[in-house]
Amino acid sequence: MTTPLDGLRVIDFTRVLAGPHCTKTLRDLGADVIKIEPPAGDIGRMGVPNVANMGLYFAQQNAGKRILSLDLNWPEARELVADLCSTADVICENFRPGTLGQFGLGYDDVVERNPNVIYVSMSGYGQTGPWKNRPAFAPTVQAEVGLTQIVEDHFGEALTELRNDPCSHADLYTGLHGAIAVLAALAQRNRTGEGQHVDVAMAATMLSVNERAGALLSGIDFEGEPLALSAPESPIFNLPGGLRLTIAASPVWTPIFGRYCAMMRRNDLKADPRFATPELRRKNLPALLAEVRSWLLTFSDLDELQAQVSEAGLAIGQVRSTAELAESEWAEDWGAIVEVDDRNGGTIRLPGPPWRFSNADYEPPSGPAWQGEHNEDILREAGVSDAAISELRDKGILVTRYEDRWS
Repeated sequence: MTTPLDGLRVIDFTRVLAGPHCTKTLRDLGADVIKIEPPAGDIGRMGVPNVANMGLYFAQQNAGKRILSLDLNWPEARELVADLCSTADVICENFRPGTLGQFGLGYDDVVERNPNVIYVSMSGYGQTGPWKNRPAFAPTVQAEVGLTQIVEDHFGEALTELRNDPCSHADLYTGLHGAIAVLAALAQRNRTGEGQHVDVAMAATMLSVNERAGALLSGIDFEGEPLALSAPESPIFNLPGGLRLTIAASPVWTPIFGRYCAMMRRNDLKADPRFATPELRRKNLPALLAEVRSWLLTFSDLDELQAQVSEAGLAIGQVRSTAELAESEWAEDWGAIVEVDDRNGGTIRLPGPPWRFSNADYEPPSGPAWQGEHNEDILREAGVSDAAISELRDKGILVTRYEDRWS
């Protein structure tokens, strides 16, 4: 079997996280991704922790990509990369709008030589409009679109200090939506034969993935009943031995309260005046959760507990670390963790693929490449002679840096 995107060539001008996650997804689906890296390198290489000065942050998003590193301030470099773009099916970039156009590598430049190209631009607020030139990173975008405010509104007085989420949701969701856009544009090109420019905005992405947006934009008050199966309303129970469990729904919501009662086989709680309405259940939530915790303590077997919870149409999960999940029987069965060369005589563990195809293969990534590691291979494929490559290297146009780069 071949991979789903076997034979697809992607030229990757991205750096840090949103763009690299997009092209990582395309690589994992089988595309040949050639990452164009400037002399200063992708700042992700400097991330910690690292192995032999290879940042694991960089490794996770870029393992398996081929790296061409050169200085686009040289006309020769711009011409080489323009020629390479002429061979591409897809080009991805996540600079501020207009940046690559300054090097003659914007969409309007590339499409003259490659009219069928799919050119995806990812930025904070889009390629046009009043905010197009604003710098954007995940914490700032998440604050601008209301997600940080949602955290404060939910936790209220219990939140002693408002802080940003440690995970870069805006970057990762934008990367995924960039990959979705690539696949959609490829499907359209298969029908029409035409490529196009795709504009992906982090702010619009985060608005679209906010499951609360419809109610918030309509001015709905969340007092009383929680929002459907709201994740923050899902209780966490601390049990003996350090075990922590969460049930994925709030008993404040009337339909779910009935399921809690059925789960515990405690229909008497429906007649308890403390829990008669959503408002009363919220007011007396500590008492209600104490009833649930007492019931949880009657189980010594997690499988039996899971069965009874599932019987009531609810789900329960154990609070684990990422490392603990990696050792689970599910992770082994799914192939959720892959080991790749750490470029230092060992291996590093990275997340595996999130999908399985019945009629396509998955190729685990090779080890993350050093800066400029594939310069010669890529240029030879493009028809550049060894003598010309040596001249480019001697002029300082080609950049190759290995393990001592970030020491």
